Amino acid sequence: MYRYIVSAVCGILISIGSFAQDTGMDGILEQISQNNRQLMAYQSYMASQNLGNKTENNLQDPQVSAFYLPFGEHQTGDYTEYQVSQQFEFPTVYGARSKRIEKQKELLKLEYKMLRQEILLNAKKQLLELQTLQKRKELEQKRVEQARKVYDQIQRLFEAEQIGILELNKAKVAWLQEQFELDQINIRIRNTLLELQKLNGGNAIEAELVQFFADPEVAEMQVLWEEKLSEDAEIQQLTAREDLAEQQLKLEKNKILPDLSIGYNYQGVNTSNYSGFLGGISIPLWNSNNKVKAAEANLEYTQANTGAETAELYTRVQENYQQYQLLKRKYQEYQETFKDLNSEELLFKAYELGEFSFLDYYREVEFYREAYNNMLEMEKELLQLKATLLRHQL
Repeated sequence: MYRYIVSAVCGILISIGSFAQDTGMDGILEQISQNNRQLMAYQSYMASQNLGNKTENNLQDPQVSAFYLPFGEHQTGDYTEYQVSQQFEFPTVYGARSKRIEKQKELLKLEYKMLRQEILLNAKKQLLELQTLQKRKELEQKRVEQARKVYDQIQRLFEAEQIGILELNKAKVAWLQEQFELDQINIRIRNTLLELQKLNGGNAIEAELVQFFADPEVAEMQVLWEEKLSEDAEIQQLTAREDLAEQQLKLEKNKILPDLSIGYNYQGVNTSNYSGFLGGISIPLWNSNNKVKAAEANLEYTQANTGAETAELYTRVQENYQQYQLLKRKYQEYQETFKDLNSEELLFKAYELGEFSFLDYYREVEFYREAYNNMLEMEKELLQLKATLLRHQL
């Protein structure tokens, strides 16, 4: 009995741990990678393409022919003949084509990997958007409550005929604006969750259960580039296309070799017959004209394109890296500056103590709130840019 209780408790703990892990950003991204309909469709496409590529290396169908010649003037019996033959390319062609099929398979895998990284990057940006909106929602709920308290206080002063209707209306408008801002944020949260639901194959993601963890810091530029060269699917595709073009050239060179045929032949007339094996060879005069040259030209283009695309990607990564470093410094300056600014709570307390008039309080708190909202947007942009730089890790 004790053993069963311990097993049950362990099972519950494992389930809780798995659930907690799934609600983290990595867990949600893993769910999306499994449930995304575009990725599922591409997996089916890969399977069909791989099967289609394999059919290119099939042998030709065997040929069976028969002759029965009863008509005509002849002294002997009717003439009969039948023949079974099999034609095939030179054996080395099948080996070269098999290697090309493997290169095509590898390229499809990298195309799938790139699509997966793009989808997960989009999902991660949406999750970072959700993170910022949740922070904004928490702030706006406090701001709505503060605006309501200010309005209630102003209304009491108005009823006591200590202030005029103009100041009361301004306080009410300020309260309504904060409520509208909170409503707008709730709409943006719902829209973001709908976008995540679409990426997750129609499966809903609960905003309240999402947990966010800090990503690893971005490495130095050269280290980051070395990581991308070995892990980024977009870069790996360039090398894979080059390898495929090189293997295609090898295949075309092998296809210059003649096709072969073997078979069995039977000929019979009256009581006499002849039978035996046959063999044939094609003469490669015209079928392979310019195919090797075309494959060589394609390989040269692919190699040149690999260099050009890699250089462009390096420039793009370098630009994003520099933008990230600049944005990071500015964000850190914002954080340091906000330490010296009066928070909304302190401003509200000062207003309650009568140190500020409503107009002065509203002016100061609006400046603070706008600046703080800008800092949150900067934080989101910083994290999204970081996610772009670390796309190869997805």
